[in-house]
Amino acid sequence: MAASGTSSGSNNLQFTGVKVFSATMAQERDQLGEKVTLWLSAHPSVQIIDKIVTQSSDEAFHCLAITLFFNDPAK
Repeated sequence: MAASGTSSGSNNLQFTGVKVFSATMAQERDQLGEKVTLWLSAHPSVQIIDKIVTQSSDEAFHCLAITLFFNDPAK
């Protein structure tokens, strides 16, 4: 299924998939980049269209999310 989306409200970008990586614990946040790298290595046909890095927090937790918008021509 194809989807279309707008990134950051500024560009009309076409993409076929979205992958979200998120972590709340400090050690998981430190390893989030490695998780993204491993996923990209396991999906070599994926072409990244855009990405968004989001940080949110409250009194007890800090959440980091990396969202990738991509096309996968192999599918």
